[in-house]
Amino acid sequence: MTHLAAADLGQLLDLMPVRRAGLALLLAAIALPVVGVVIVGLDIMPVRFAMMHVALLGIAVGLLTGIDPMLCALVACALAGAGVAPLARTPDGLSGAMGLLMSLAIAAALLVLSVSGVNAQGAFALLWGSILSVGEGDLWLLGALAAVVPALFWWRRRDLALLLYDRELALASGVRVELLTLLLLVLVAVSVAGAIRLTGALLVDALTLLPALAARRLGTCLKTITAWAVGIGVAVNLTGFLVALSLDWPPGPVLVLTAGAVALAAHLVPERRTLPWRASASVPSPAPPSSP
Repeated sequence: MTHLAAADLGQLLDLMPVRRAGLALLLAAIALPVVGVVIVGLDIMPVRFAMMHVALLGIAVGLLTGIDPMLCALVACALAGAGVAPLARTPDGLSGAMGLLMSLAIAAALLVLSVSGVNAQGAFALLWGSILSVGEGDLWLLGALAAVVPALFWWRRRDLALLLYDRELALASGVRVELLTLLLLVLVAVSVAGAIRLTGALLVDALTLLPALAARRLGTCLKTITAWAVGIGVAVNLTGFLVALSLDWPPGPVLVLTAGAVALAAHLVPERRTLPWRASASVPSPAPPSSP
């Protein structure tokens, strides 16, 4: 086991690939935990698994055509997210579609890789992540997500909270549920694809779902849960990355274990909520006390 001295760690942090990786994790921590809150709130866990397989298909197509594989993965995931949006009226409606999508996507990816004769090593390497190979394109994508996802949450926080609490109530309140659901599913799909470079498709939950699960225990409403998720994401990403560099371990598994430890610790904290966390926008504010 290799342990790096503080001076050696400082020299590593001066390297441009390491700096880019750290910046990518910081940007990811701003956007992806918010996406995790949406995944948990809408109960669409199967979506992230399906998008991992769709991303692999996009990567295979990119290797075949010579187009940037990550760009192909993003486009494939965005189209898949938009395509399954009409099935999101109930979680059960998505479950069957996601199972079919996963099977078809992985079969098509393996067929493309086999028939084309391209080297599959690059495609399957992304299953495990390659955080030090983050490029400027990845940073621009993560930066865009870090700006768009929180902005959408703040702009449509009431509509989003209503949708997460009860779809029928959101419809009755005038929320454009179909459009909002489509937008959320596309964001989830693109975010999963954007995080693949950092932890790999198999470990993407470290950046999305685990901070949201910990925050769900600590927050009292949608707003505080989202704030906790982002804070936990930043702490987990930076801590896990520094630990991985110090011990010369692969960053992806370290990030997952760090986030998992935080999620487990959060569930040891007594739950403080008295109302469902998704009901924050639908519960009327208490009337001010009348003057005597």
